[in-house]
Amino acid sequence: MDIKRSGSIPSARGPSDYFTGTVRIDARFQGTEPARVTGVTVTFEPGARTAWHTHPLGQTLLVISGLGRAQREGGAIEVIRPGDIIWFEPGEKHWHGASPTVAMSHVAIAETLDGRAVDWMEKVTDAQYGADREIS
Repeated sequence: MDIKRSGSIPSARGPSDYFTGTVRIDARFQGTEPARVTGVTVTFEPGARTAWHTHPLGQTLLVISGLGRAQREGGAIEVIRPGDIIWFEPGEKHWHGASPTVAMSHVAIAETLDGRAVDWMEKVTDAQYGADREIS
């Protein structure tokens, strides 16, 4: 058994290459081989979001607080709330983040394949995010 004590791993800022706005990453975890699971707790300030990205083996989000948005390529923007569980299929291009006015936190879980869990792409524009409109 390995216990990572709360506060023992410093918070990190979400890199500006992959995120728009203020994003904090906490509670990173990764299984040791042969396990492939990785995860983080991510907090998005209002208006903050990921860039478009995919995961080779998919991704699960567990929304724990606030109000957010998520979208898969070609789909509608979905509102996500505490208690929601979101699954993105392997290779499904998507983004997720906070609403324009309310922060959002989620736990993001993915598995690694050939040493990687995510493939980052272009940033989500303000128009794609719908910054100027309420989404329900």
